[in-house]
Amino acid sequence: MTVGGFEGKYPRIGEGTWIHPSADVFGDVVLGERCWIGPGARLRGDYGHIVVGDRCAIEDNCVVHARPGETCTLGSWVTLGHGCVVHTAKLVDDYAVIGMQAVVSDWAEVGEWAVVGEGAVVSQGSVIPAGRIAVGVPARVTERPVDDEFRAAWRAFKQTYVDLCARYAEGYRQADA
Repeated sequence: MTVGGFEGKYPRIGEGTWIHPSADVFGDVVLGERCWIGPGARLRGDYGHIVVGDRCAIEDNCVVHARPGETCTLGSWVTLGHGCVVHTAKLVDDYAVIGMQAVVSDWAEVGEWAVVGEGAVVSQGSVIPAGRIAVGVPARVTERPVDDEFRAAWRAFKQTYVDLCARYAEGYRQADA
């Protein structure tokens, strides 16, 4: 794990957050409380600023970065699926889900409880409204809204990652080869 500074800027890591040993978090990055940062994830606050709210899951091999002098912001309870890229997003709001291998590009906004489907590309400046599902390349908002059944299921999934923070802190051990 690399948690380090760059040009005098160091990450601020919230209580109970767990960062996998193969993840990199460096520079001007703020991580909220009880976030889970998975294997191979990279949060690169070298020339931009990254703000991540509480109880987020940034899964395996995700990349979060920001343009020079700009900010990439994730709300609380956000899930970034395996291998996705979030670059200078204006806001990925609370409870949003970014699917595996999806891209959220510069100045895009993803609303509260919005879902970006697997492999979708949210292009620069696009807006995915709250409670809506977007799929495709480029991402298009579908007719189907996020319903109460979806929210209930995803609350449980999201809580699983919050719980993993404590489980990994207690149970993860590096093995000798």
